[in-house]
Amino acid sequence: MSREIVNREYEVAVYYFPQWHPDPQNEERRGKGWSEWLTLREAKPRFEGHDQPKVPMWGELDESKPEVAEKQIAAAADHGITTFIYDWYFDLNGPGTGPFLHRALEEGFLRASNRHCLNFSLMWANHNEISRERFDALADYVIEKYFGEPNYWIVNGGLYFSIYELHTFIKGLGGVDAARDALQSFRRKTLSAGFPGLHLNAVEWGLKGSRLARITEDTDALVRQLGFDSVTSYVWAHNIELEEFPSAPYDKWAAEAVKLWPIFRDQYDVPYYPNVSMGWDPSPRTDPDKEYVRGAYPYDTIIVGNTPERFREALARVKEFLDEGKTQPKIFTIYAWNEWTEGGYLEPDTVNGMGYLEAIRDVFGSD
Repeated sequence: MSREIVNREYEVAVYYFPQWHPDPQNEERRGKGWSEWLTLREAKPRFEGHDQPKVPMWGELDESKPEVAEKQIAAAADHGITTFIYDWYFDLNGPGTGPFLHRALEEGFLRASNRHCLNFSLMWANHNEISRERFDALADYVIEKYFGEPNYWIVNGGLYFSIYELHTFIKGLGGVDAARDALQSFRRKTLSAGFPGLHLNAVEWGLKGSRLARITEDTDALVRQLGFDSVTSYVWAHNIELEEFPSAPYDKWAAEAVKLWPIFRDQYDVPYYPNVSMGWDPSPRTDPDKEYVRGAYPYDTIIVGNTPERFREALARVKEFLDEGKTQPKIFTIYAWNEWTEGGYLEPDTVNGMGYLEAIRDVFGSD
């Protein structure tokens, strides 16, 4: 399987949230033409100095159009990003509903004339339980639709496929043994289709606290039992709950996150790929007419002071961590390309322009 992208010393893999285009399943529930841009547009400040609503410098683009994907790919590749990890959904709106929010990838990215400039892969955002029958259907779809693409991301010889919520996956399949069997079947199917194999990645969000307490207390043993090849994180907010409310400084958030990297690295027998998060502000997803009081998501502490300069400092720290040589290959993830309604985005806004992308280029260079 050929790859047109030259391997670089550092793999800068950025999560991509694809809800910025009309999707039939969204339109059925929310109305014709709905996308997350409407949610962002209606956001409002929750305290003095709160920067909302965020305004994209490029405007409200439809990511399912190839020309929009070309703009995104060019900006990402020119600033040192090597891979988009697409948040990918299956049967989220009920059994048999199939892929969801996939037009950004299938009609946008994969039809872009410059798609060869970036690798891509999938993180199955499995907020929903699915049966073995539906998981087999998922695997068949992924193998047929994506794995044959020339720029699907390969890590250590396997096609990278990440699972967001292990606890949900295990529960839906009916237990650890059944989940292991389903993943082994996915591996066999991938090989039978003529591909080099799978690189299965677990997002540690599904490996902690109450989410796995009734399954096991030994998360490393579970990773081994299920046969995962690596572990990573999605966003710092999954691991760090700051005392301050309604806002807390980015510097404090970053300092706590950096402490966790060696802990996660040493916790697992497989590689841990650290995460750098650009920001966190899910307030656009709250009811704008209700008081902003601390509670369950999205009523979280909002991160402030996450300037491009502070983000650059966090990137420099992860580079130092990777340069210790204990994580191979030198992969890390970034939250996120376009989680605008959660406050994590690299796309240019009207306040900082291309500043967050320039921070990546300053630390990791570009081809």
